[in-house]
Amino acid sequence: MKFSELDLNDALLKAIKRSGFEEATPIQAETIPLALAGKDVIGQAQTGTGKTAAFGLPILQNLEKQHKAIQAVIIEPTRELAIQTQEELFRLGRDENARVQVVYGGADIGRQIRSLKHHVPAILVGTPGRLLDHLKRGTINLEEVKTVVLDEADEMLDMGFIQDIESILKYAGKRSQTLLFSATMPKPILRIGEKFMHNPEIVKIKAKELTADLIDQYFVRAKESEKFDIMCRLIDVQGPDLAVVFGRTKRRVDELTRGLQARGYNAAGIHGDLSQARRMSVLKRFRAGKLDILVATDVAARGLDISGVTHVYNYDIPQDPDSYVHRIGRTGRAGQNGISVTFVTPNEIGYMRTIEQLTKKKMSPLRPPTDDQALHGQLKQAKEQIEELIHGDLGKYEEDANELLENYSALDLVAAFLKNLSKDSTAVKVKITPEKPLPYKGKGRRNSRSRNGHDRRGRNIHFKRDRHYNKRKRGNHGRDFVIKNNKD
Repeated sequence: MKFSELDLNDALLKAIKRSGFEEATPIQAETIPLALAGKDVIGQAQTGTGKTAAFGLPILQNLEKQHKAIQAVIIEPTRELAIQTQEELFRLGRDENARVQVVYGGADIGRQIRSLKHHVPAILVGTPGRLLDHLKRGTINLEEVKTVVLDEADEMLDMGFIQDIESILKYAGKRSQTLLFSATMPKPILRIGEKFMHNPEIVKIKAKELTADLIDQYFVRAKESEKFDIMCRLIDVQGPDLAVVFGRTKRRVDELTRGLQARGYNAAGIHGDLSQARRMSVLKRFRAGKLDILVATDVAARGLDISGVTHVYNYDIPQDPDSYVHRIGRTGRAGQNGISVTFVTPNEIGYMRTIEQLTKKKMSPLRPPTDDQALHGQLKQAKEQIEELIHGDLGKYEEDANELLENYSALDLVAAFLKNLSKDSTAVKVKITPEKPLPYKGKGRRNSRSRNGHDRRGRNIHFKRDRHYNKRKRGNHGRDFVIKNNKD
């Protein structure tokens, strides 16, 4: 469906054309008419399907331009997604002179308060915690809000924000419209719909669209100690334009980033311990194509909306099937094909089958490339770089080039140049600290603890001696039962 068929005004159609969009995505085509009519909507759609425009365009069209009050609130799970949403709404509403502001934790709240005081936004985008903080301080007023949007609702549920969201919705009690978007629909999300929405229309993308048909999904069976070398060889052979590598923990992300950089790859990592400024700097470089590989945890990558990602490498299999869908959804966007590769240790095969049941698509086994194949891939990329360099102005280098040719053959010089541009994967040894694998999810394992030291929820189980505890409570043989959450 063309955007011109959706009853949008000329200013918005101009902004859409300027952004390069031609046809509406399924979620946009079904949601925009309902939202324009003022109806409550529950939309099930993955990240990257155009949800921002699906709720943003109706909000922008229905704004009262001269009214100096917050008319719409959009709640996002992460700072990065809040910033991206604010930027996209600003671009779409530029011709409408719509003021859009974003508030999120980790930034100077004093500056946010001053900005809110001097220029009241028509649309406010924010993370749950910071929005609630402003509400309690009285620095924002939601009395005249007409529309509230809950974006990536399942992510906010996973991050423990449901109570904050319910509090925010109570502050915006006079709203006339609530829009909720989520990739999955667990019961707590549906309860929000029942409690806070009025006869919502359900917009659900067909299952085949949720299983990422444009993404070729592979798995590599490998021991923990083999994974890093195999991943490097795969990157050399596949030559991704932009790739995201997922690690399960912050430590893993740091180790993978250092290892990739040591082997000459243009890589950087993001996780929750980095400052907001550092994370935004890395993401900006990645979006601009100045980084080839982004290494990230699930938490840090939530809400990432970066076009052009060609490959996703799951160095660690995700802790739940929904996270897998979110991860691979970083590629295969805007009608482009993508590739995902998941590394699976032998005792994680059963867990992988659970993921396949959710996505309704089997992962194809992938044979790890040999060192010779990896070298061939490196040399192919090096030759492409040389061809690009030759088209530049080389005049000022001729004198030094002639001097080198007097001492070395042209063949030796080209070979040395190729050696310099390519990467020898065996030259730099990289050690990645092994992590305990996830529990086996196959049949026949009904006990609550698995043999690899995890319980059924994937949490590490450790026993420690505690003589003080033993004195307090006899009969436990001096052992204190401790559960450590393995999530980022």
